[in-house]
Amino acid sequence: MSDASDLIDFASLLTADELALRDTVRSFVDSEIKPNIADWYEKAVFPLEIVPELAKLGLLGMHLKGYGCAGRSAVDYGLAGAELEAGDSGLRTFVSVQGSLAMSAIHKHGSEEQKQEWLPAMAAGEAIGCFGLTEPGSGSNPGSMTTFARRDGSDWVLNGAKRWIGLASIAQVAVIWAQTDDGIHGFVVPTSTPGFTATPIEPKLSMRASIQCDIELTDVRLPEGAVLPNVVGLKGPFSCLNEARYGIIWGAMGAARDSFEAALDYSKGRMQFDKPLAAYQLTQQKLVDMALEINKGFLLALHLGRLKDAGRLQPHQISVGKLNNCREAIEICREARTILGGNGITLDYSPLRHANNLESVRTYEGTDEVHTLILGNKLTGVPAFR
Repeated sequence: MSDASDLIDFASLLTADELALRDTVRSFVDSEIKPNIADWYEKAVFPLEIVPELAKLGLLGMHLKGYGCAGRSAVDYGLAGAELEAGDSGLRTFVSVQGSLAMSAIHKHGSEEQKQEWLPAMAAGEAIGCFGLTEPGSGSNPGSMTTFARRDGSDWVLNGAKRWIGLASIAQVAVIWAQTDDGIHGFVVPTSTPGFTATPIEPKLSMRASIQCDIELTDVRLPEGAVLPNVVGLKGPFSCLNEARYGIIWGAMGAARDSFEAALDYSKGRMQFDKPLAAYQLTQQKLVDMALEINKGFLLALHLGRLKDAGRLQPHQISVGKLNNCREAIEICREARTILGGNGITLDYSPLRHANNLESVRTYEGTDEVHTLILGNKLTGVPAFR
């Protein structure tokens, strides 16, 4: 499968196995997602029926090893993410929340009992997970969270609130991060536990084919075995956020590529002043500028993926990719919409839907401002967060 935006033979940089995975996921998106996404988006419905299909493709926790997970490479995970987000950001987000956040937290920091209980079922799509870090008053500064877990005998009792938690209302298990008397801990919380309530946030102008929720935790009582035993402090959730941020680097470019292709196809067929839009210099400039940024964005994603697979990817490098590719992708989607004219504001075409979704993508897992300051700190040695 060739990409209309590929000016540099990007596919030649991928192995045969990587190309096969990309093409498999692309075929799934083309046949199962794209024909339905406008309806799902308009009705604000997340299609639960695709979860078993995503599991069959090995996409749930695909970068994790053991426990029924596929154990694929970081580049494989990125390529799959780009194809899913070419369908819709909300669907790539499902795979990210399930695999890079909830499953990753248990895989990295959980006990063997927690891993055996949850990871095989989550990889098979039989259990859905969520990841509770952000709070109504605590977004970019998670260290200010007020959710608290106190000891009561051998049990823990959680009280607090979380906000913008993907999948929470359909999840069977939640990884909840809370302050304790000895630092921040993660807790594996079955969502059937009394006192756990998840309420979808609606209406939304972005990520409409996805689920984000408010969580209320009211005297949620948990046994000692609910604690993630192998981490204390913010390094726990941050290690998972970096997995999700890495996936966004690829995913955003998938949305950009799909928007470019929609604009290119439209420009070839739309006649104005007796010739197609594609024949005008201004249109060609727009298309060229979009294609150049898509090519650069995928090159950056691939480079970072190769570093990750080699064990050499640094946190600030993830910020480079997340900041650049989200920023460029949203501009590409908006520019693609201009080629579509008034027709571009309908759900018959993907660019404005992608642009709306990317308003969320550029905000979650670290805003543009946060990643800018991470990189500013790297360049100057001066932390400017306060």
